[in-house]
Amino acid sequence: MNKFFSLCLFCLLQCILVSAETKRALFIGNSYTAVNDLPNTVKNLALSMGDTLIVDSYTPGGYTFNMHSTDANALAKIQLGNWDFVVLQAQSQEPSFPPAQVQTQTYPYAATLDSLIHVFNPCAETVFYMTWGRKNGDAANCASYPVICTYEGMQMRLRESYLEMTQDNQASCSPVGVAWRTFRNLYPGVELYQPDESHPSTQGTYLAACVFYSTFYRKHCKGAQFMPAGVTTSDGYNAQVVASATVLDSVENWQQYGHLPWSFFTSTQNGTQVNFTNASKRAINYTWNFGDGNNSTVMNPQHTYATAGTYVVSLKASSVCNQSHVYTDTVVVSSGPNALYPIKKIEITALNYQGGTLYWNIPTAWKKAILFNALGQEVKVYPSGKNEYRDTLELPNGNYTLKLISIEGKSYTGRLQVSHR
Repeated sequence: MNKFFSLCLFCLLQCILVSAETKRALFIGNSYTAVNDLPNTVKNLALSMGDTLIVDSYTPGGYTFNMHSTDANALAKIQLGNWDFVVLQAQSQEPSFPPAQVQTQTYPYAATLDSLIHVFNPCAETVFYMTWGRKNGDAANCASYPVICTYEGMQMRLRESYLEMTQDNQASCSPVGVAWRTFRNLYPGVELYQPDESHPSTQGTYLAACVFYSTFYRKHCKGAQFMPAGVTTSDGYNAQVVASATVLDSVENWQQYGHLPWSFFTSTQNGTQVNFTNASKRAINYTWNFGDGNNSTVMNPQHTYATAGTYVVSLKASSVCNQSHVYTDTVVVSSGPNALYPIKKIEITALNYQGGTLYWNIPTAWKKAILFNALGQEVKVYPSGKNEYRDTLELPNGNYTLKLISIEGKSYTGRLQVSHR
């Protein structure tokens, strides 16, 4: 099994447990959105996952943000104002041009559209649709700007420009181009492009739809039954995994500047008393479910359990616009004082990652270990093991935390930095 594929399966254990949701999305773009009907592909994908997505679009071929900013049809759809998300997709080449050119040719009109979106609905989330580089670069503009002579160079510039627009307009980004690059590298035999080496094939559109589903709902789409004709079950499943991991492993890369809330918490214990530390972002209201029939709306609650045991705790964080996100975690409550979370920084010895192998050692056998990434998302859960452990897996660059619970009920934490040179 591909190492990336295997890792992603465990990354997706972080999947947020929420009920079916209904969202509304308007897509403003051009043929990159219109080809293969991306909006309805996302709609059908959401439906197969138990969610509802109401969509509309305006996508004339070759349109730029400048054109949309004065187009009566685009403005009329934005003015409806009943959208949870308004997706903005620029002309495919324009954001890859030299920074000074993009600064004058693209950014002002992106800002105009974003402003109009919020005039008619202050709670709508603008989502910039990061597209992909052409299969072999932009031959038409290569001579004047060599950076985009290759796919990699063009993709780099598109990523830079879309993330700048995301930051400048306090918006979110749907990182389709990032997932596209990963999928190209992992599955080079699967064609994402039409013969023009620019527009998406049906497989390319499906990959984009998977990214948008995870962007809108902050949930994985692994196992979705809907796949368009022409997409094989294996290729579709691989698209689901790559797309979900791209969005959910780095949510704060894509949504940190917008207004969507993100829920997360940690906990410490003294006997049956557990202190919860709320680490949510972009939220003002909090609803806790402690897993024993009790609830709280305090930001950082303290809760005493009647008996020791294992409890599934959830935190729902809501924004001023009543947008919400739910994070769940399992808390093991022991009756002994300081039994579970007296964090000792150096108890895990020899924690390192080399050559694709993660290694650690503690003085005792253990009953559970959890590897977290920098966002506090579970990368992998190990149910039990001896005091020395090795695991082969592929970890991207970043900071990681290994939390290990021993047979005796004590918890140890180790920090790990992964840097591929």
